[in-house]
Amino acid sequence: MQNLVDKINNKILSLHIPAHPAGLYEPVTYTLALGGKRMRPLLTLLGYSLFKDENEKSLDAAVAIEVFHNFTLLHDDIMDNAPIRRGKQTVWSKWGTSVATLSGDVMQIMAYELLSGYEPSLLKRILPVFNHTAINVCEGQQLDMDYETAENVSIPDYIKMIELKTAVLLGTAIQLGAMIAEANDEDTRNLYEFGKNTGIAFQLQDDILDVFGEAEKFGKQMGGDIVSNKKTFLLLKTFELADEATRAKLKGLLNEKDEQKKVKEVKEIYHRLEVKKLAEAEMQQFYSKALSSLEKVNAPAEKKKKLTDFTNKLMKRDN
Repeated sequence: MQNLVDKINNKILSLHIPAHPAGLYEPVTYTLALGGKRMRPLLTLLGYSLFKDENEKSLDAAVAIEVFHNFTLLHDDIMDNAPIRRGKQTVWSKWGTSVATLSGDVMQIMAYELLSGYEPSLLKRILPVFNHTAINVCEGQQLDMDYETAENVSIPDYIKMIELKTAVLLGTAIQLGAMIAEANDEDTRNLYEFGKNTGIAFQLQDDILDVFGEAEKFGKQMGGDIVSNKKTFLLLKTFELADEATRAKLKGLLNEKDEQKKVKEVKEIYHRLEVKKLAEAEMQQFYSKALSSLEKVNAPAEKKKKLTDFTNKLMKRDN
C-alpha cells in the first residue's frame, strides 16, 4: 500500500502551484504537505485496480478527489473554528479566514483541472458524478451547522448528515476509479455503496476518537465536538437514554463556558450510559453493510482482499 501512497504524494508534489501571490498559494502547498491517510485517493486507485492491473489512468482522478477533500477541510475548519488539523495549525488560524477561504477556492478549481484532462467521453460520465457529490458535501456541511442549534435532531438525521458531508466522497472516490477502468454500472453502484457505508462507519469512529482518543495520536483538538455542541451519535444517543435529571444536566452543559469542565462532565455522562459501546456497534453495522456490497462486485477475490485489508485497518485505527 505504501507504494500507492508514494505514487499519490509524488503526483501531488508534481502539481503546478505558482509561487505568487504567496498569500494565496503558500497555504495550498502547506495543506497538501500535511499528508494524512490519503484514504480517498487510495480508494480511487484500488477501485481501478479491481478491474485492471495498472492504475496510472486513475491517478489524476485520485489526486482530484484528495485536493477537493482538502479544499473542504480549509472551509470546514473556518466554520468549525478548529485550531488544529493533522497535528498542525489550521490554515485560518495561521493565515486568517480570508486567506483560508480564497486558498480553498483555488484548490477546488485545481481539482476540476485534474479531471478535465480525461477524454471527453469519459469526462462526460465522471463529471456529473463528481459534481453531484460536491453539492452533497456542501449540503452535509450546512446540515452540520444547522444541527448545532437545532432542538430536535434524530439519529437518522445525523446519519444522513454524515453520509452527505463525509461518506459520499469516499463512495465517489472508489466509484470514479471503477468508472475509469470501464467497470459496468452494477459494479460501480455496489462500489459506491461500499465506499459510502465505509465512510459512515469511519465518521462514527471519528466521533468516538474525538472524545475517547489520545490527543497525541488524533491530531485534532480533543473534545472539539463537545465544545462546539455537535450533534454526534454519542450526544444524541445520550439524550435518548438519559433520565430527566441527566438530560437537564446535559442541556446545562451545552451552555457551559469552561471548556475543560464541559468536556470532562459530558464524558462522565457518556461513560455512565456506555454510549461508546453503542456507537461502536453502530459503526460495525455500517461497515458490515459496506462489505456486503463489495461481495456483489464482479472482481477477483484477491483484488477485493487488498481493498478490505486497507479498510479493515481504517476501522481499527486509534488516530
